[in-house]
Amino acid sequence: MKTFFDYLVESEKTYAYRIKIAGDVPTESLKGLKEKLAQFEPVRIGDMRTTPVQKTLSDFPGIENERCHMFDVELRYPAIHPQITSIGQMLGIDPNRICFKTVGYDDSMEEELERIQDENQNLLTDTDFPEPTKEQKELKKEYEAVGKDKEVVQNSYRSRFEVAGGKTPPAETTNDLPQGDRSPIGGQNRLPAVKSNAR
Repeated sequence: MKTFFDYLVESEKTYAYRIKIAGDVPTESLKGLKEKLAQFEPVRIGDMRTTPVQKTLSDFPGIENERCHMFDVELRYPAIHPQITSIGQMLGIDPNRICFKTVGYDDSMEEELERIQDENQNLLTDTDFPEPTKEQKELKKEYEAVGKDKEVVQNSYRSRFEVAGGKTPPAETTNDLPQGDRSPIGGQNRLPAVKSNAR
């Protein structure tokens, strides 16, 4: 028969998090960060893993050409992102280079990213298109002729239909108006005399 202590140990809730740090971090800062996590009563602190240098990091969109250091922690007390970033800042780590997520959320985001990349790859490799029709082949020839023969292109895009009511005359612009020597202001080409308000 289980004791009350056994039931208590089994019902104990822990919180699993993943801490990621972009770029190279001094060993003393990483060691200090693990020591500062003692306030949350860690059950387990995982080993540090490092990714190769990547052009873009999914958790740090503004940082390019860096590696990412990460480790998992399991704590008895929950923690939030501002607490971890402030601890990192006290240890000399840029708070913009620290990412703090639950392990389940981070794993699900990685799976989603892999799924999207696979779908995009399938779109690029899936080339089971039908054979082009005769009309499509003719249009292709016309498009290819764009840089070679302008007359062929102009004839191919000329409209071959009549509009009901005939053609519309071209619109008049100010360039079509007669040009004279009279000013549009005051009817003459001289500046108006300034009148004084003095009495």
